[in-house]
Amino acid sequence: MKKVQARIGVLTPEQIEYIHSSTLKLLSITGIRVDSKRARKLFSEAIGKTAEDDRIRIPADLVERAIRTSPPYIDLFDRNGSKAFTLSNHQETGTIYGIGVTNPWYQNPENDRIEPFTRKHLEQATRLVNTLTSYDVVSTPGVIQQAGLKYPEALATLEMLANTTKPLVTLISNPKEFEIMLGLMEHLHGDLSRDPFLIPYFNPVTPLVINEDTSDKMFATIERGLPLIYSSYGMSGATTPITAGGTLVMLNAELLAGLVLSQLIREGTPVILGSLPAVFEMKTLISAYTPQTMLLNLVCSEMMAHYCIPHSGSSGSGTGWGPDVLASGTLWMNHLTSNLGRVSLAPFVGGNFDSLAFSPATVIYSDEVIRQVRLFSQGFSLDAASIDLDNIDQVGPGGNFLMSEQTHKLYLETHGQHNHIWPGYSLDAWRDRGSPKADETLKARTIDMLENLHMPADHDELIEKGEHFLSRSDFHS
Repeated sequence: MKKVQARIGVLTPEQIEYIHSSTLKLLSITGIRVDSKRARKLFSEAIGKTAEDDRIRIPADLVERAIRTSPPYIDLFDRNGSKAFTLSNHQETGTIYGIGVTNPWYQNPENDRIEPFTRKHLEQATRLVNTLTSYDVVSTPGVIQQAGLKYPEALATLEMLANTTKPLVTLISNPKEFEIMLGLMEHLHGDLSRDPFLIPYFNPVTPLVINEDTSDKMFATIERGLPLIYSSYGMSGATTPITAGGTLVMLNAELLAGLVLSQLIREGTPVILGSLPAVFEMKTLISAYTPQTMLLNLVCSEMMAHYCIPHSGSSGSGTGWGPDVLASGTLWMNHLTSNLGRVSLAPFVGGNFDSLAFSPATVIYSDEVIRQVRLFSQGFSLDAASIDLDNIDQVGPGGNFLMSEQTHKLYLETHGQHNHIWPGYSLDAWRDRGSPKADETLKARTIDMLENLHMPADHDELIEKGEHFLSRSDFHS
């Protein structure tokens, strides 16, 4: 008999078809703005009509062809060439999680002070994720805020490469420095298309614009045979319609437009699609995740499952003022629903204050949340061996199972499911230890982990070679 497992299914087949047909209608009538002449030329050639301006109206057959030619799964590797995981819409392991993303500030775990994000913080963040077992990807954790550095975004990717062996998701704003980064990775690793460990991440400009910088970076990525993430970020009531339905269809249209461009550049290019739906808080002028945006995240994942395209979704980061009660609720809701739904990848855990401040303590807290979410998602067996009526009969009415053979056999396995950060104190034990606060315990664990991080054996060699390469590069922003 199969396991008892919880799953979330949101859309009916009729709803999926309605979303898709509405998306095709939007793309063919309203269309998208394409800023790049090179990209417009590809669209015009495929449509058979020269664009009169920068507006491209994409016919349904071109969208359907792009959906058919995009691979349904993507194998990712660590930088040593070992397979790390496969992204698809049917992942047995559930959602793949990573940390990031491009925070300009760092939240010191000792005192919660906000500091400019430095190269040292990037090194530390990457080594931390290399140690924690719930994360399989390192996304760019922060933007280095140190003056005088040549190519700080490429340098950040070098630090990521040298301080972990896990796959990397890179976010680089400057397309010319993006080319420098790709050259650096080729210099250090060789052919990037062989056993790919690097996934560039791109955003269109919502609403309905493929900006020139994004298309330039897509060309550079696809020409090197790399997979890519194409993700829309929308704030309902500001950059997307105030309604969930309008937001959903518009963001879906942006994703399919990006998919079409990727397949026009090179048919068969592996693409991960997704959106980061949020709301715009007009009183405070910040974006936020809400229960409705979490639902939109799941709906987007189901649409990508319908298209047989791997999905990248939201990570629940940004609402907290630290690893606090405010952050914990959003993280739990995001990670649990993602893992029970069809979200392939959630790459951006660890930010607070609207994803402006990277927090090691939030990363460690979320690592524990993800671990427990995965245990929940695994379910439990329902068969004769697990029920074991003979065991129940031997103990009988009024007995206990402390000394049963089944308990002795399985206790250590189930005991490992207990919380890894906070001890299970009784009331008396908690009082005897001075009534410790949960946040202080998390802080102490975070500081201890940061003080005992290890770097990969080839760290120094990679940093030396990478810095030498960057010192000789002649690009000037």
